[in-house]
Amino acid sequence: MKKLTIALVAHDRRKADMVEWACHNAEYLSRHRLVCTGTTGGLIARTFESKDVHVDIICMHSGPLGGDAEIAAMVVRKEVDLAIFLIDDLNPQPHEADIQMLLRQCRVHNIPIACNRYSADLMITSALWEDETYVPCLPQYIPYDRN
Repeated sequence: MKKLTIALVAHDRRKADMVEWACHNAEYLSRHRLVCTGTTGGLIARTFESKDVHVDIICMHSGPLGGDAEIAAMVVRKEVDLAIFLIDDLNPQPHEADIQMLLRQCRVHNIPIACNRYSADLMITSALWEDETYVPCLPQYIPYDRN
């Protein structure tokens, strides 16, 4: 299997959930490169160190300081293969525009993005990651004729 670049982002009230998910999937994640927003990446790195799990983690700025935008730029440059973004849907976020930009860029550039643990588990266990003949189709933005 090729080494993937997986973006991990979690809002404050979802960080514990992200760390737990990452620990549950530590063996899988240790075979890949992680790019995280700052605080989330720091928490995951410290937790993995305490469990003697070695993972390649790159930390961007925290989300409110531009980390979401940095990861969105990586998506545009095709430097991210998969994104896991545990969003706090119950509380307003001061950097909502950056959040929506990251989600939009994943959709526009056809990067799989999971926004809950179940979809994240489904995505990382997909056999398509191991199928070297599989090439995802690019989205087509063509006018639709309703006539």
